[in-house]
Amino acid sequence: MRRFRCPPGPPLSGLCRPDGRCGGHPWSRSPSALGSRDQSNDFKMPGGARISFNCVDSALSSLKNCQSYINTGMDIATHVALDLVESFNDVEDVDIMENVMLQYAAMDRELKHYMKAIEETVNQIKREKPENIPDLKYLVKEKFTALESNNSDSDLQNNEKYIYFKDQLKEMRKQCNGNESIEQIDEDIAVTQSQTNFICPITQMEMKRPVRNKVCGHIYEEDAILKIIQTRKQQRKKVRCPKIGCSHVDVKGSDLVRDEALKRAIDSQKKQSWSTLEKSDGDDGDTKKICC
Repeated sequence: MRRFRCPPGPPLSGLCRPDGRCGGHPWSRSPSALGSRDQSNDFKMPGGARISFNCVDSALSSLKNCQSYINTGMDIATHVALDLVESFNDVEDVDIMENVMLQYAAMDRELKHYMKAIEETVNQIKREKPENIPDLKYLVKEKFTALESNNSDSDLQNNEKYIYFKDQLKEMRKQCNGNESIEQIDEDIAVTQSQTNFICPITQMEMKRPVRNKVCGHIYEEDAILKIIQTRKQQRKKVRCPKIGCSHVDVKGSDLVRDEALKRAIDSQKKQSWSTLEKSDGDDGDTKKICC
């Protein structure tokens, strides 16, 4: 690999040699030193130096992958908390999972601030066009520190996945409390009320993959509402909430979230129905044997 002398300015961590020569610095004062490398994202400084932001783009892409790992971790924590409520209703363990969610939310906030600091630094350089190559590391750190200085606990509680976590816990507890009270009322009425909540307003059938509209709170079968949204989008028309009486007239796919708590309630109801049916069949068989 051809090595060339780095331009004046701070060395990039881990890439530059003490003597000022390197083979991996993301910029070069001489265009010829760029070789056959893709120059589509190079920025030419007024003094003739070039800065390549390809490495920056690559780093941002990696950070976005890290963000997807955080989202996956939050999804898993939500499922575990719902399992705890459904099976044991252990308040202490659920609180532990809530603390885990807050830690994930803090990581997500820090990562977003770092990515924003990088993006703002790149935009600043392109906008101001300084004569000399600036200290990128210092600029990013300065912007990141400024963003972090405005942190507050409300940031974490307003995290979209944390809000979803709290909503799903609330719904799950409501479902569990509802199951406990079934014995106190007529069983047929209880089953009928539950089944009504499980019916999709579009298909008029029991839902398999319920999604909740974050705007109006109504629930639909996922495939059914997405199909309507897609069809209306092709017609360049808005989608009115299919729930009778709802005034929401602009349902969007981005407003829909999986209702895991309701799905669990539907599955639980199915299991109870099958168990009751099997028990009934068993009792009928025993009756026939006695009669015979």
